[in-house]
Amino acid sequence: MFAIHLNNVERGLHVNKSELIDQIAKGADISKASAGRALDAATAAIGKALKKGELVTLIGFGTFYVGKRAARNGRNPRTGATIKINAANSPKFRAGKALKDAVN
Repeated sequence: MFAIHLNNVERGLHVNKSELIDQIAKGADISKASAGRALDAATAAIGKALKKGELVTLIGFGTFYVGKRAARNGRNPRTGATIKINAANSPKFRAGKALKDAVN
């Protein structure tokens, strides 16, 4: 199902945005400029949906959602002083079955 094969992934290295754009362009038979715009549009749409508190589900790939972190106390590693850490929202991702199967 997932036809993108990135050499860096196979070696356990990071894949950067330009390498991902190259693979999208090859896989969709479009220009790199179009692939870059498509990737930017997709990430922007996911970000907007998450900002509204919505789930973004890509069947077979996974679900992006917003997790809530409660306020808590932490410790400044330099001074050892106790500090208050405010509550925050955090973007999260849960892999779908097809993605899990693809990496195992």
